[in-house]
Amino acid sequence: MYEKKIPKDFDCGMSITLEIIGGKWKPCLIDSISKGIRRPSELHRNHPEASKRVLNLQLKELEDYGVISKIIYPVLPPKVEYFLTELGESLLPLTRHMEKWGSDYMPVFNELQRNKSKVDAEAVVFG
Repeated sequence: MYEKKIPKDFDCGMSITLEIIGGKWKPCLIDSISKGIRRPSELHRNHPEASKRVLNLQLKELEDYGVISKIIYPVLPPKVEYFLTELGESLLPLTRHMEKWGSDYMPVFNELQRNKSKVDAEAVVFG
């Protein structure tokens, strides 16, 4: 297994929070599971822009940190469902606040993106 040369510093709460929920899809997965989307195929369908491999890796990391639990039902074909643990439930105010902040900031972000595209296009033309 790969071992980082510089060890991670977990002396502050922010670094611990980012270790646990940092990742492009982790907050989205926590939110989806809280809304009742529990099966891996449903999670993949709900986030089609994410690869199955990345979603599975991030689900595994959330499980390793105790944020979610996985139940494998003894049926054929195998059925798997994810549930938030008590720790995962405690993250819901944070993920909901992140969602609200992003929604509130969306108009500004979209305007910045449009301006960036114009600047990039001008750089190509005048470059």
